[in-house]
Amino acid sequence: MKRLTLPLLGALAIVGMQAGDAAIERLTLEQMVQKADNAVIAEITGTEVIRIDHEVDGPELYFTHLTLEGESLVDGMPTTVTVTFPGGFISETEGVWNSEAPSADDIKIGNKVVAFYKHVDNAGGDLECNFLYASHGGLFRTVDSPKGTIVLGRGEGYAIEANTRLESLDTAISTISADQKESL
Repeated sequence: MKRLTLPLLGALAIVGMQAGDAAIERLTLEQMVQKADNAVIAEITGTEVIRIDHEVDGPELYFTHLTLEGESLVDGMPTTVTVTFPGGFISETEGVWNSEAPSADDIKIGNKVVAFYKHVDNAGGDLECNFLYASHGGLFRTVDSPKGTIVLGRGEGYAIEANTRLESLDTAISTISADQKESL
């Protein structure tokens, strides 16, 4: 068994303290709609992983772009949008895994999803994009059922906690968004 040296133990302690300050954001649907620029129901029609080597932010920054074609749950307008999240692999050996990224099953081409996103000027490496809000917490898969499309909930603390009929979710998001606009 290899022994940890004193400098390595010190570095691990600093990383541990920094990690202790981090917190996962728990969001209700209302909070998610307030923080995101848009919510869409869409089919994933494309994926692309990019690498950015940046002089300030560092080398080997990987981001995954998802192309989504569908409609806005805020205003009902047809939309095609690219949303981005950190991590991804260009090949089996080139890329980076991110624990907050959606799973490979969640981002398969052809999946129909609900996605919440927010425009950011710099996601890292000067990448301007529509960032998937809350990473995996901003993407929800759907399934078809005899009662219509069901959006799969992710549990307590996620914007969509329980399985919800798309029709009900659409109404809720439209109402929350309209109420926000009225309060401005």
